[in-house]
Amino acid sequence: MSVLTGVAWGQWVSSIFLLVLGLVLGSLAARSVSRFMAERSTRHHTVMLRRFVFYVIVLLFAIAALREAGFSLDVVLGAAGILTVAIGFASQTSASNMISGLFLLVEKPFEIGDFIEVDATLGEVVGIDMLSVKLRTPDNLYVRIPNETLIKTRVVNRSRFPIRRLDLTVGIAYAEDVERVEALLLGLAEKNPVCLEEPKPFVLVTAFGPSSVDLQFSFWVPKDKVLDGRSSIMVAIKKALDREGIEIPFPHTSIYAGSHSEPFRVQLLGPETLSNKEPLDVDKDR
Repeated sequence: MSVLTGVAWGQWVSSIFLLVLGLVLGSLAARSVSRFMAERSTRHHTVMLRRFVFYVIVLLFAIAALREAGFSLDVVLGAAGILTVAIGFASQTSASNMISGLFLLVEKPFEIGDFIEVDATLGEVVGIDMLSVKLRTPDNLYVRIPNETLIKTRVVNRSRFPIRRLDLTVGIAYAEDVERVEALLLGLAEKNPVCLEEPKPFVLVTAFGPSSVDLQFSFWVPKDKVLDGRSSIMVAIKKALDREGIEIPFPHTSIYAGSHSEPFRVQLLGPETLSNKEPLDVDKDR
């Protein structure tokens, strides 16, 4: 009973009140900042500023709560430093991810809303946290990638620039007029509303393949029209080549296995002539 009476309940209640008040005010301030920045900045900057405001307010109220409870700030900071070192040794992977996250925030190779490629994973960045980056793939999967992996791995940002170039390979028969096909392809890019006029589309002869002359048809589209641009122009190419009678060859494969693959005679016989039939080639060898 004497232990309970010796506790300064008033100080502890005040500390808890300050801590709760800090959480409430931090949440309200973060929401206000998010609403204010929503139409004035990017999603990435809005999220970063919202988190910064929340953590700063909570930290200030937490320090005030500790002081109210009677803790010395110097002792708390010393204990926090020792605790940080101990946690760092105990969880080196987490510490490495946190440090990598700081590098990602400073370097900014991508932002929230960008479409990036990491190894064989494609997805939209939906979150950048201290330990990991969250992606949403085109087939709506949720992928979490540790920050350390992003620092060590080649990352391709597919939406960093407002426009992208699409390269399509078109094979035509050797008998076709290459310059005529080139003019036809450039005309398709000019008529397609998704293709940009500047930079200009172009056609290159890239190879003399085993069954076709290979052309590279390149054109530019807005970054949010990549799929539409690729699909619509491929459909237009197929229709145009068919309409103009331009052949799109495909590889033919023949198999030769020596004398055993020589052609043999095939004959259809009715039931009445089955008894008088000539021996088949395949039976002559028996």
